[in-house]
Amino acid sequence: MSEPTNQGPHQGQPILATGTPLDQARAAMVLIHGRGASAESILTLASELGHPELAYLAPQAADNTWYPNSFLTPIAGNQPYLTSALATITELLARIAAAGIPPERTLLLGFSQGACLALEFAARNARRYGGLAGLSGGMIGPDGTPRDYAGSLGGTPVFLGCSDVDFHIPKARVEASADVLRRLGGAVDMRLYPGMGHTVNQDEIDAVRGMIERVS
Repeated sequence: MSEPTNQGPHQGQPILATGTPLDQARAAMVLIHGRGASAESILTLASELGHPELAYLAPQAADNTWYPNSFLTPIAGNQPYLTSALATITELLARIAAAGIPPERTLLLGFSQGACLALEFAARNARRYGGLAGLSGGMIGPDGTPRDYAGSLGGTPVFLGCSDVDFHIPKARVEASADVLRRLGGAVDMRLYPGMGHTVNQDEIDAVRGMIERVS
């Protein structure tokens, strides 16, 4: 693994893996867990997604939380945790690239807090990825946060799935995130599910499977 880019709270945490070993896989998926969850728990999605030919990798957050406050609070209030979390993804993508898998065959998926982190990372590091899936999440920062990100997603398939009444994730933030990612050149598929809880449903699993099939 590459040397950490900083020594924040999440550096040095384990990265769990399943599926095909990274040095043998043609494509990879990074799975980012939610608040209070774990790398082990998010990796259970791999069996539901199928496609064992992928390398599935899940970083672990320190104390099971990527940043301490709501994703809607001022960004400064979630530092240095947020910067450290973003650096963790940078380091993991460098590890994947070093194994010979380019970003075009690398997918990012997150749930809840992990979805917020995945979407924010992709916007800040816009380029063509194999796919981006934000399940019950939105871009980080309060209303009015500047979204003048550089770069282009270059047609990256983007899936956003969320309940229309999620207690943690306002519907308006999901919609605004979809708009930002479209402006960055993402091919966005946003689905709001009436009355759903804070969970992942089968339709979302099927949508992500479709993204995987394009790169595997």
